[in-house]
Amino acid sequence: MADTISRFSTLSHWGAYTAVVQGGRLASCEPFAHDRAPSPLIHAMPDLVHSPLRVARPSVRASWLRHRGAPELRGVEGYVEVEWDVALRLVHGELQRVRAEHGPTAIFGGSYGWSSAGRLHHARTLTHRFLYAGGGCVDQAGNYSWGAAQFLLPHIIGTYAPVTGRVTDWNSVVGNTRLLIAFGGIALRNTQITSGGAGDHPTPGWLTRARAAGMRTVIVSPSRGDAPEALDAEWVPIRPNTDAALMLGMAHTLLSEGLHDADFVARCCNGFETYADYVLGRAGGQARTPEWAEGVCGVPAATIRRLAREAAGCRTLLTCAWSLQRSHRGEQPYWGSVALAALLGQIGLPGGGFAFGHGSMNGAGNPRPDLPAPEMRAGRNPAAASIPVARMADMLLHPGQSYEFNGRGGVYPDIRLVYWAGGNPFHHHQDLNRLARAWTRPETIIVHEPWWTPTARRADIVLPATTTLERNDVGGSSRDRYILAMRQALAPVGHSRNDFDIYRELAAMAGFEQTYTEGRDEMAWIRHIYEQMRPAWEAQQLTLPDFDAFWELGHVALPEPPRDFVLFEQFRADPQAHPLKTASGKLELYSEALAGFGYADCPPHPAWLAPAEWLGGLGAREWPLHLVTCQPAGRLHSQLDQSNAARQAEIAGREPVRMHPADAAARGIGQGDVVRLYNERGACLGGADLDEGVARGVVVMATGAWFDPRDAALERHGNPNVLTRDEGTSRLAQGCSALSALVQAEKWAGGPEPVRVFEPPALERLAG
Repeated sequence: MADTISRFSTLSHWGAYTAVVQGGRLASCEPFAHDRAPSPLIHAMPDLVHSPLRVARPSVRASWLRHRGAPELRGVEGYVEVEWDVALRLVHGELQRVRAEHGPTAIFGGSYGWSSAGRLHHARTLTHRFLYAGGGCVDQAGNYSWGAAQFLLPHIIGTYAPVTGRVTDWNSVVGNTRLLIAFGGIALRNTQITSGGAGDHPTPGWLTRARAAGMRTVIVSPSRGDAPEALDAEWVPIRPNTDAALMLGMAHTLLSEGLHDADFVARCCNGFETYADYVLGRAGGQARTPEWAEGVCGVPAATIRRLAREAAGCRTLLTCAWSLQRSHRGEQPYWGSVALAALLGQIGLPGGGFAFGHGSMNGAGNPRPDLPAPEMRAGRNPAAASIPVARMADMLLHPGQSYEFNGRGGVYPDIRLVYWAGGNPFHHHQDLNRLARAWTRPETIIVHEPWWTPTARRADIVLPATTTLERNDVGGSSRDRYILAMRQALAPVGHSRNDFDIYRELAAMAGFEQTYTEGRDEMAWIRHIYEQMRPAWEAQQLTLPDFDAFWELGHVALPEPPRDFVLFEQFRADPQAHPLKTASGKLELYSEALAGFGYADCPPHPAWLAPAEWLGGLGAREWPLHLVTCQPAGRLHSQLDQSNAARQAEIAGREPVRMHPADAAARGIGQGDVVRLYNERGACLGGADLDEGVARGVVVMATGAWFDPRDAALERHGNPNVLTRDEGTSRLAQGCSALSALVQAEKWAGGPEPVRVFEPPALERLAG
């Protein structure tokens, strides 16, 4: 008799789907019925669940097991498989030892990463919940995705909510916007994903509707591919990292030609005169004319003037991709776009003003009631200690060193133990050779991981974790209308356990199980997380279905909001009655708070500050190509890289390197050749992909290829973060500066360099 086929609703960051199980194995994945543009990424799941790279048993690095030594062998030597009771005793003992000898600030509980879309089994939350309940740890503040914006925008507009997607919604855009200027583009590959998962992918449909309604789009980006072809967008190629200069040139046109909205800036802005003096050069400085801007950004002055005049002549929305602020001095283009929108005077009008994140993630501008998504809380950190998220290597390399961050000072702690679950720092951090050196400093590194990822291979103790399909959960995004049940479809593979239960056992060993679990098991927590949403629903006269009915059906849909959301609509109508949460209650074109900080690298008004590495600097003589790193189309960051789909997207077995044919020809590089990208920080190999839609002097490479160094001199698989700069955006935000990196390229002339990262490490069983 044929094996029974069963179906289970579930959710991933790339969308909801039904898991089809046959004979105890995941046979296929079917898209959620309500998803208008399902991501093909869901079809990679069978490769992952049944991958030969699954961590089968708890494993301990051989030298660490023998004598707690040889941290320099992390990532090199093999592992000894042990039983769960042995592994848990080792983990418990190390936690107790480090806390007793060095205190809670010697434990780093970063665990940064997307991990699960489910809210209960969200690995970072559970890691923090466990470590907080045990006495605390060092945490991370901010994120790599939009960390500069997170700490700038509250000073400027009173909130960072718009960068998370709470911007003027698409209904308003379709009905009113006639010109959309997208700095950084609107790359549909990014709209496949949403933190917390999505039941629907509406962005392609919204763009089609907006185009049909008469909206014209201008894409300002070094890559024409950052705009979908259906938009028929005007492409304005720009020198990377110079958008702030282009915005200043447009602002100069508006001010010098009297096209700015003087009434709006008088009513709704603080510091206009100081900002205008800077733009016009009235204080004895350089006037930021379109001709000046052309010299910086490479966009013709005539184009800059035309864009400014066209923006002033119709309902215009300015949007910035997250990528703009992931660069050295990345605060400036975000502040510059707010200032430019303020001069246009359309902030708070339907379809006008500014926005962030279109094309950076699914859900930006998605019409949704202002209701909470499912959430699991980590609780309070008794250690009250954190560092800026992107300063991890600095912390490990320089304990005791002081730093500045958002108006305050801090000192890096002396980390003895790293506890990591649900992320891959050897993907998202910069200058990976530097991180690899820093990673040898802690005495012990503990990792939960389903697969032998680059991070797992650099741990001392690896605990095998389940995937989302091997446990129950509940998920949903604050920018999506669906709440999804995630029903367990498969038995745990090998000896894997879910993170919640691993931490429960460790908490029991340490005597705080009740504090950690609050007396709830998996299903009790899922029910509790769901019921926590009920008061907010009832406050808006909405009925949240009974949990059992929700679990049986597999999803709940929030209703469409009763009216369009327009960012800062009430503020515009009456700034006195509805002030912003800024120091002045208005939009800050000049910030007294930032002036008080005294940061030369983040002045108190929008400005052009040259990055440490850019094509207009002296470094371009030696390194004449600007490396633009982007998110891949065939995976989420480094997730799914071990799938067959990811392998099929490679060129010459490596991550593609897109470059202009003329730049390739000058270096003797042809389509499909293996290319070596290099700078003073490192080198990696990639596969040449010639593309006239890439600006001259630019190479584009997706992040997320699993880190596979032959040695410090060469990464074989195509991870561009061996090349990127590990420096904060400024002392204000200390965000990551990944998009400020200059490189050189050449055709690879060395011998064969096979990729080894998809081969499991050497394993042996503990005798006796």
